[in-house]
Amino acid sequence: MFEGLFQPMHLLVIAGLALLILGPKKLPELGKGLGESIRGFKSAMQRTEEEAPLKAAMSKTGEEKA
Repeated sequence: MFEGLFQPMHLLVIAGLALLILGPKKLPELGKGLGESIRGFKSAMQRTEEEAPLKAAMSKTGEEKA
């Protein structure tokens, strides 16, 4: 169903429409905001993965004390 969805010509048409709708000044700002939000999401996911073993260890020590 979605076999040829992202062919180069389709991507050029999408980029052209975005440029027409948003304008040349707004498009870089949109890209910058999107990039920052993706970086923030990735860093939050990494922090969550790093904290998971610590929380598990803390819950085990809490169970032993009870």
